[in-house]
Amino acid sequence: MLKGLILIFLAIILILFIIDKVVSFKSENYIYNQIQNIPYNRVGLLLGTSKKLNNGWNNLYFSYRIQAAKQLYDAGKVHIFVVSGDNSRKEYNEAQDMKDDLIALGIPSDSIYLDFAGFRTLDSVVRMKEIFGQNKFTIISQKFHNERAILIARHYNMDVVGYNAKDVNSYYGFKTMAREKLARVKVFLDFLTGKKPKYLGDKIQI
Repeated sequence: MLKGLILIFLAIILILFIIDKVVSFKSENYIYNQIQNIPYNRVGLLLGTSKKLNNGWNNLYFSYRIQAAKQLYDAGKVHIFVVSGDNSRKEYNEAQDMKDDLIALGIPSDSIYLDFAGFRTLDSVVRMKEIFGQNKFTIISQKFHNERAILIARHYNMDVVGYNAKDVNSYYGFKTMAREKLARVKVFLDFLTGKKPKYLGDKIQI
């Protein structure tokens, strides 16, 4: 009995490891760390996250993504942003928080479009094509997130690249990285089941 449980556990670990490596491998040619190397795209998709942690501290993932978007804008690599995040509760609005911080850094309000239905990365990416009519764009997030988002976009035949925001240290990001391993498995389950965004709706012209 114990031996069987151990074998099952090891098999699960192996599957997680393989899927993790596949996601990274499939995305590596579309990922950029240096602003001077990334190709120009008119539109960027800024993936949302909460501005504050549960303990009230600033969320570095949020801050670093805002900085990365500003870098792209200042370098002329992206002119328009779609900020996609969770607005499932009245008091919680990832997209609006990101827009406010982008404006505070000097990015014009009319260069920022909000997607309040980005509940999951799949929703954010697919809605770029189905709602915002974009098939070629730059994704902005941390590297691990960009890898998964690019895999999703490429699966749906979108021509995307990713610009990596600064990452956090391993201690700060331990829980996030653990969740990421499971999220990568979920991507392939979504592909197999034909998972769709929670909401679509009217098209938005950019």
